[in-house]
Amino acid sequence: MKKLIIFVAVILCMVPYVFAAEKEAGKITEKAKAEGKVTFYANITSIGPILKDFEKKYSVKAEYTRLSTTRFIATVLTEHAAGKLKADVLQAPIPVLEILKGKGVLASYTSPVAAEYPQWTYKDGKIQSFGIEYVALIYNKELVKPGDVPKRYEDLTDPKWKGKIVMADPSSHPTTISWLIGLKENVIKSETEWLKFLKGLAANKPMFVASFGPTPAPIESGEKPIGISMPKYIITKAPAPLDWARVSQPIMGTPRGIAVTAGAPHPNASRLFVDYWLSKDAMKILAQKVGEYVLAPGVYPPIAGIDKAKVIPIRELSDAEVKKWGGEFKKIFAKP
Repeated sequence: MKKLIIFVAVILCMVPYVFAAEKEAGKITEKAKAEGKVTFYANITSIGPILKDFEKKYSVKAEYTRLSTTRFIATVLTEHAAGKLKADVLQAPIPVLEILKGKGVLASYTSPVAAEYPQWTYKDGKIQSFGIEYVALIYNKELVKPGDVPKRYEDLTDPKWKGKIVMADPSSHPTTISWLIGLKENVIKSETEWLKFLKGLAANKPMFVASFGPTPAPIESGEKPIGISMPKYIITKAPAPLDWARVSQPIMGTPRGIAVTAGAPHPNASRLFVDYWLSKDAMKILAQKVGEYVLAPGVYPPIAGIDKAKVIPIRELSDAEVKKWGGEFKKIFAKP
């Protein structure tokens, strides 16, 4: 009885705070509706369903501009320096947002919804991680026999894959650079073995594209039967004959983040959008319809076996490290 009384007392004490939070959320929603729209710059693709759901729920228009990882920093900093940054909210890999934070582009905002996420995902009050830009080996299951599907990343160095691989350019694509360094730091046992992997992969003459976005097309068409790409394309490119190699090693990727811009043209809509984006409803759409690997507890994309995979965030590389390793990879992968 005593425990019950204590429990009831705690609940009663919480009620005013709950009502206050709901009242504040209601105020933000009304102000956001008055602002009319939110402008969103992102490197994530195929997010139409999540934007439509936001607009339906709140009657606030969501304007989306897609920026590739390689163009993101330059575009945002150019607009910011000119005092013409239109974006209210930015979404990009964490290293990109860290650079923009250092340039004064981001505002402080901690969403109340972030309390549901792992503690490591919200460390500084400005950038919130919501997912991992997971990278895996994607292949055309009509062209690659089950026995030939790689069981380790190192299997890509097998000469049978010469001229048959597609990947984002390791000399310029920041996420691919980070992923290759992630192999060195988390998967491959020694630097000697890692360098052997890089040279073996380079010897197989992969086709380079600008980013992950163009990687699935040549795999779909059969031009290249396998590639270093993203499992999300199994969902977004359906019914293309795509599958992912269930290697014995962890799946790695750069944490995806979201943040409000300093001086956002629509400050209330920007906060409402971030709150919605982090909600379990939105993350279910992002996982189930877009194929993203999200960090909302218990939510997974409908890709066979992904819920059993070990998915880990890779270390954030500094801008200097990205430039340094991009230069090194350019030498290793240089065509003779």
